[in-house]
Amino acid sequence: MSKAKQFWIHLQRKLRDTFADTRDDVSRLGVRVKIGLAVLGLYLLLALVVGIYWSMTPGFFTVEDYVTAQVEERGGKRERGAVMTSALIGVAETLLEKPGGYLTNDITPPGLWLDNMPSWEYGVVIQVRDASKAMREAFSRSQSQSREDQDLALAESRFNFNTDSWIMPATEGQYREGIQYTRRYLDRLTGISEQNAEFYTRADNLRYWLSTVETRLGSLSQRLSASVGQRRLNTDLPVSMGEPREVAPGEVIVKTPWTELDNVYYEARGSAWALIHLLKAAEIEFADVLDDKNARVSLGQIIRELEATQRSLMSPMILNGSGFGPLANHSLVMASYISRANAALIDLRSLLDRG
Repeated sequence: MSKAKQFWIHLQRKLRDTFADTRDDVSRLGVRVKIGLAVLGLYLLLALVVGIYWSMTPGFFTVEDYVTAQVEERGGKRERGAVMTSALIGVAETLLEKPGGYLTNDITPPGLWLDNMPSWEYGVVIQVRDASKAMREAFSRSQSQSREDQDLALAESRFNFNTDSWIMPATEGQYREGIQYTRRYLDRLTGISEQNAEFYTRADNLRYWLSTVETRLGSLSQRLSASVGQRRLNTDLPVSMGEPREVAPGEVIVKTPWTELDNVYYEARGSAWALIHLLKAAEIEFADVLDDKNARVSLGQIIRELEATQRSLMSPMILNGSGFGPLANHSLVMASYISRANAALIDLRSLLDRG
């Protein structure tokens, strides 16, 4: 008898003995223990199914419809800034009200097991924070010496709260307060309450926000491209005052750990999802500026590139093939769209800089 056949026979006997021992152990358990195990198994199965449902990213909402719901149906007028502010509220509310709600701070299954959706949420949160900061520091102020809007200041501080606080206070509560303060500004802007808020659709204000968006997209592009590992020149090395400039920077190997590939991918997907809505709102809000600078097409191209990042993923997992290998590399595909959007964004900011 060959060694392989002997091993197979031994393995079959071992499995039969283990199964028989387990069956005997279960038969000796009490009724309560059996019921408890059955309930636990059912709970874990249900958590698995619910987790799959919760991992589905939300679709797009129509910015115009959201303005109607937030302003016109509540008795307000569509003043300047209503579209941009409503889009910010819509993005933040979707973050909290999508299937499963906000999952990053969950401490029980299935939210505890999920990591792709929390990464998506983080990408959305970053864009909400950046837009809220721009609203506070640029859009709502006529000049650098102007007084900031108090509601927007309170909203920004709430949106910058920790993303993973479960209780005392919970992250969701802080973000909802941020939405409430933003809505109070919107009410004052559109005449629903005392109309004493302003929104300035100037080219320099738009450039201010887009400069932050540009840095975010550039960073995401680099992190996505590092999925295959690259030997790069370390451009972050400090240069002393007396050091000659011709000294070559050192080399570093940049590679995203395989355990973080899907996290970076879904963070980029979440950031792009939020930006699509905010940029569509900016296209409406800053229409006069864009037409004056002949920049509407450039903004439309950015939105189109970002929309391509939201296509359905036809794979149960994020593949990480080598750059020219036989398998797909989803991170590099995402990096391609993000990089092209970033390049178009640089061109757009250049157009807005011109007189």
